[in-house]
Amino acid sequence: MKSLLPIIRLLLTAEPKSMVRGAALSVIVLLMGAALLGLSGWFITATGIAGLAGIGIAFDVFRPSAGVRFLALGRTAARYGERLLTHDATLRALAALRVSLLRRQVGLDARALVRLRGEAELTRIISDVDALDGVILRLFLPGLAALVTHLIVFLMLGWLAGWAVASAVLVGYVPFAAFVFWRLARQSVVPSGQSESQAQALRRGIIDMIRDRQALILRARIAKREDDMLSLDGSSRKMMRALDLSDRNAAAALSILTAAVTGLALMVGAALVARGAINPATGAIGVFVALALAEALPPLARGVADYGKMTGAAERIGHAPKTMPETTAKSHAKLDAPVLTIDTPNLTLRLDVGEAAALTGPSGGGKTSLLMQVTGMAASDGILIFGTRPDELSESALREIVTMVPQRSALIAGSIRENLSLSGGTGDEEMWQALAAVALDGVLRARGGLETQLGEGGTGLSGGQARRLTLARALLRKPKLLLLDEPTEGLDDATATLVLSGIRKASPDAAILATLHRSVDHPVFDISKKLNISR
Repeated sequence: MKSLLPIIRLLLTAEPKSMVRGAALSVIVLLMGAALLGLSGWFITATGIAGLAGIGIAFDVFRPSAGVRFLALGRTAARYGERLLTHDATLRALAALRVSLLRRQVGLDARALVRLRGEAELTRIISDVDALDGVILRLFLPGLAALVTHLIVFLMLGWLAGWAVASAVLVGYVPFAAFVFWRLARQSVVPSGQSESQAQALRRGIIDMIRDRQALILRARIAKREDDMLSLDGSSRKMMRALDLSDRNAAAALSILTAAVTGLALMVGAALVARGAINPATGAIGVFVALALAEALPPLARGVADYGKMTGAAERIGHAPKTMPETTAKSHAKLDAPVLTIDTPNLTLRLDVGEAAALTGPSGGGKTSLLMQVTGMAASDGILIFGTRPDELSESALREIVTMVPQRSALIAGSIRENLSLSGGTGDEEMWQALAAVALDGVLRARGGLETQLGEGGTGLSGGQARRLTLARALLRKPKLLLLDEPTEGLDDATATLVLSGIRKASPDAAILATLHRSVDHPVFDISKKLNISR
């Protein structure tokens, strides 16, 4: 429960007024239901007694029947308003939760952000947020409304039918219903959490199998993967059956509890009538109210059955990953200082306007990590951009100066123009100049130009072409410091030479820092800047 409290607090404070109105209407619906059955029970009993006594013609049937109609219509209207307000408020609260979650990701370091790009991680986050939509609708509001309704009904029954009847209903329902829900939570927490985790794993597995189907077929592993998915589906169905059994047992227990409390209210009311403390019509109120209060229990049972799923999602959503340290004050770049200064135990480097350096070294030696530090996406020490540490620059100022092209090309489904437009507002002429700089203009002109359509993740281009398209997009940013992580990977030697020359020509004033395994002898790079990063 502890993990759910921050989520409940966030969801309630996102739309507090709508939540309060929805909670009030939830209580009104239950109170009107109890009043409707209580009044109906009194009315039926009173008219029967009046008929037996031979005074039925003098009995006032108009005001009670008007009250019954008012409560029936009012309950319907209140139920509609309650559904409208609580669902609207919950949807808005979930939107606030997504915004809060995305804001928290901004502070993650580069490696954590890279992990978030995986399908498995994104699927998990989406499923967890969706699982939390029942925290308010099926757990918090039904529980609060049921408790408040029972307390108000206790006071009203004590005033109308006597405190013995009121106590019988309250003591009969509240502690025993709490026990049923506690037992349901214990029995369902494991199957509920596991069924959700297995459902997420099944979705990820199916997505991976469809995406990698060609490789699986060629390796004769499609049957093995299918068996794995069927096994996972069988395990998920087993957990769902266990959850369904717990839910049905709880429903049966609540039905028995309703019958028991109704019978207890009947016996207490009959005893009071026998002693002459109340009349038979008043004694019937407690019986019908006890039946009406059973309406408050099933909605809460559904939320309790999903408690394990909600708790697991809240723990994963609420788990605070390590974020980048923040500085309280932001400095301005000193444009008269070197564009980039690196002074670390492994590397000493200074880059001025228009200079380029190639960093070489073994795989895993820290080249990519160094670039991430320069961009401010990882903690750094000994790195200055225009005389200022990256974490001391404002986000907008840092992104205005530095542009990085990572090893993995990030493209979207859409046209070439739409992919290039991610760099900012640019015209067609600038786009073609950038494409020419990376030797991609000829290929795209033959395929439809800027309107050439790409599939998800840039499918439709080869690996080298996708790399060059991301390079062209980086050039459109016109950065003062351009960071390139293996820009020639996937390119033949001739194309690599053309691309490096084109980048330098398109950005003559930019300082360039590139990590390379080959093409380090290209004339674009200052020979004195070829450095090795030691492990």
